[in-house]
Amino acid sequence: MLILITGQKDSGKTALCQRQFDLAHAAGWDVAGVLSPARLREGHKLGIETVDLRTGRRRLLARAREASSTPAGLHTDAWTFDETVMAWGNDVLRAATPCDLLIVDELGPLEFERNRGWTDGLVAVDSGDYRHALVVVRPQLLPAARARWPHAQVVDVSQSGQPGSSGETAPPAGDRLFPHAATGRGSRRRGPGAG
Repeated sequence: MLILITGQKDSGKTALCQRQFDLAHAAGWDVAGVLSPARLREGHKLGIETVDLRTGRRRLLARAREASSTPAGLHTDAWTFDETVMAWGNDVLRAATPCDLLIVDELGPLEFERNRGWTDGLVAVDSGDYRHALVVVRPQLLPAARARWPHAQVVDVSQSGQPGSSGETAPPAGDRLFPHAATGRGSRRRGPGAG
């Protein structure tokens, strides 16, 4: 099962992925991929970290871009990316499958619009070599993600129990997307369509 996690900025997409990781990991699942928590100082988002979910290793992926600067290298309007860490993240994603739960937080404009960034995340999701996958995608990129993965379900974390305008659903009670992750039951089948 592939689930696209979407929602507005700061709506809890990464937090939902973290909860799914915690539940699946506690149940003995092989969880792989990357999580991208914010690096905060006094409530302000200064950067984006990347966490390798298999090893727990953490690195600083991006720094907030100053409005007046014109950075060299890989950047968006808001962020300047460390290309060495981006390459490391691609290595993590290349080695992520097969697994029980693949988490890719997030695939954004770099990947969908510029064919840059975590391109190995796209390949890992395309492979289907997992039982379940969670992929964080911004609302404006949801049409591209749905076109690429038409079989995916969508969960909009910015909704409060109401379907979104495009048919997205809010996370289930307790944010448990995979109920059997709490019990550890279920096979560790591999391959496209598994699970």
